[in-house]
Amino acid sequence: MILHPAIVALLLASGLVTLMVLCAAVFGWKIIRRWDAATGSEQQLALERSTYLISTLLACAFAFQIGSLFLYIYTADDLHTRFVGAMCAAGSLHVNPYGYPAFVLKIFNCILAGLWLIMNHADGRAYDYPLIRKKFILLLVIVPFVVAEAVFQAGYFVKLRPDVITSCCGSLFSSNQESLPGQLAAIPPGLMMIPFYTSVILLASAGLHYLLRGLGGRLFSLLSIAAFPVFALSLVSFISLYFYELPTHHCPFCILQREYGYIGYLLYGSLLCGVVCGAGVGLLQLFRRIKSLMYIIPAINRKLALASIGCYLLFALVSIWRIVTANLVLDLI
Repeated sequence: MILHPAIVALLLASGLVTLMVLCAAVFGWKIIRRWDAATGSEQQLALERSTYLISTLLACAFAFQIGSLFLYIYTADDLHTRFVGAMCAAGSLHVNPYGYPAFVLKIFNCILAGLWLIMNHADGRAYDYPLIRKKFILLLVIVPFVVAEAVFQAGYFVKLRPDVITSCCGSLFSSNQESLPGQLAAIPPGLMMIPFYTSVILLASAGLHYLLRGLGGRLFSLLSIAAFPVFALSLVSFISLYFYELPTHHCPFCILQREYGYIGYLLYGSLLCGVVCGAGVGLLQLFRRIKSLMYIIPAINRKLALASIGCYLLFALVSIWRIVTANLVLDLI
């Protein structure tokens, strides 16, 4: 294990978040079984008082969960100088079998955490807490993924050895490789541009239709979820090439570094926010007919839709601006 302040912080934060989530899950199981707002029993009053504390603790835990993703990426990138062959976070994460699984789990858990926070916010706005059982059911779904992430992250950091020779990003994301990163890099830029620009147009159109008329919320949510992998694949396939101005460098991690203005954090942050807010619209649409939420959910969903559109358009505009201004011309045929 390499002693590094960020590694210690991530391990401590992961342990605390996991402990808080597990404790909240035990309480959530009681809520699912015993919650009955129609009664004024002593047990119900105790559950209601505890709910405020548990929800607040979970909100803090999931906020840390989301922030830990970016700290994890930053730490992996900062560690690349300690490994022979590594040029960025791509090589650092490839040092042992735990790096990339932990990274994928962190992304997935950030999305789930964001959805729980959205549901919790909507539930807190209603006078009768109509989503109390549902949000704790979602919590029970999240628990195993949080535990798995903590295990893989701990395995990654504990098994870090500075004498390991790893692969550089140019080798990992080479179109000649048969690995998954190599297959992603091998997607022809011209072919990938079609779904990218199509997604931008469809997403913006569906979002404006929903904002102006209040219709098509589920369609917009589905499009925003579908846009997430399309935009991520586009970043590897052709967008990154214009940032590096190299026709063969497909690494999605080098843009996190200083020489590229840390633009990767803006792109990844906007992408993550876009999918969470867009998926949140579809999630809350499921509960729009609940009496106490009939006027609350439309207002929240408009803000979520606006945020999702704004984030995805920010990603697209930054990417298109770089494509237009870069000193690189690709043969797209």
